[in-house]
Amino acid sequence: MTPSTDLNESLFERAKRVIPGGVNSPVRAFRAVGGTPRFVKRAQGAYFWDANDRRYIDYIGSWGPMILGHGHPAVVQSVQKAITEGFSFGAPTEREIELAEEILKHVPSMEMVRLVSSGTEAGMSALRLARGATGRSKFIKFEGCYHGHADALLVKAGSGLATFGNPTSAGVPAEVVQHTLVLEYNNVPQLEEAFALHGKELACVMIEPIAGNMNFVRASVPFMQRCRELCTQYGALLVFDEVMTGFRVALGSAQSVYAQAIPGFKPDVTVLGKVIGGGMPLAAFGGPRAIMEQLAPLGPVYQAGTLSGNPVATACGLTTLREISQPGFFEALSRKTRSLVDGLKSAAAAEGVAFTADCQGGMFGFFLLSELPQNYATVMKTDNARFNTLFHGLLDRGVYIAPALYEAGFVSAAHSEEDIAQTVAAAHEVFKLLAK
Repeated sequence: MTPSTDLNESLFERAKRVIPGGVNSPVRAFRAVGGTPRFVKRAQGAYFWDANDRRYIDYIGSWGPMILGHGHPAVVQSVQKAITEGFSFGAPTEREIELAEEILKHVPSMEMVRLVSSGTEAGMSALRLARGATGRSKFIKFEGCYHGHADALLVKAGSGLATFGNPTSAGVPAEVVQHTLVLEYNNVPQLEEAFALHGKELACVMIEPIAGNMNFVRASVPFMQRCRELCTQYGALLVFDEVMTGFRVALGSAQSVYAQAIPGFKPDVTVLGKVIGGGMPLAAFGGPRAIMEQLAPLGPVYQAGTLSGNPVATACGLTTLREISQPGFFEALSRKTRSLVDGLKSAAAAEGVAFTADCQGGMFGFFLLSELPQNYATVMKTDNARFNTLFHGLLDRGVYIAPALYEAGFVSAAHSEEDIAQTVAAAHEVFKLLAK
């Protein structure tokens, strides 16, 4: 197809005249990989169709929420019914209670939950709650973990131990992040020294248990256990950002995976998003009653939202959670994801291409490296040019993965064995090119 007849190209040119960069979220612009973004026309099951009506096997799934696939009949029916009852009320509804009860049923570390509209909103509210509950200002986050674009969280690590953060975005004053300590992911000695230096001043440690914004990197069990021990010892809260992993890697979310390895393990505050909204704008944060009752209107920590608990979003999320809680759902989803990852590794190995991958539940990631990385610095060693070749090679063959090497991928219940086989076959062809 020539550029003059490529509707994606013409739409992108049109978008750039009225939207910064032509997109409403930066990674969609394909800046990291080059080329023209695909403008989605429609989606169903494991696929979407672009403006040219070309079909792609979708491994982004709206960056995680579409765990059932696009257009699941039960979800569509629930949303359609909710729309007929009203778009938004600015007043409580029974369905908010039902969704809260459904979440708490599967995540026992939480006794109460507050619904909001986005992962960024949930993350910044959880941080405010931690500070309000402890009366402390400083907190720890880890390089490579993304917790939304709130000012205090847009911070990058420096080169030294327990480095105080520097803003990674214009418009964020240095004084706003002066209380943010950024450490290396999976570095136990550095974590211990940071607590020794600042432990009595720390409100919380905020962490993605499986980081999905440096592709797919797990917190090791010893590292996570030490996070829990040090938070308990110094009176800081352990905040689990499960916006991406919540109800995606397991029915009990990532914290249930760590609880299997660490007896009695649980975080103090959990941040959720994506899957709990089923594709609609909905997120949440929650924890024990004593902490959550610090929130207004019961306590001094203020948080509010006009669209929080939106009736259409709660209908979408509630039905999604009920569907994925059916017996055997996650076992089947995990098998599909493992089949994809194993197939990709075998295809790369057959061509002698350095490649490694990992997965949990319906979430996966891969690297053009010989070993799985444990931190952001190692992830950065991936060859961008080779990843871009892989990305465009798959795209040309009808397989859509994240247009950046720092993003995880997602398998849905709608992906078939044939979809996975086609994906592996396409990857094998591209690995042959990379091997030359």
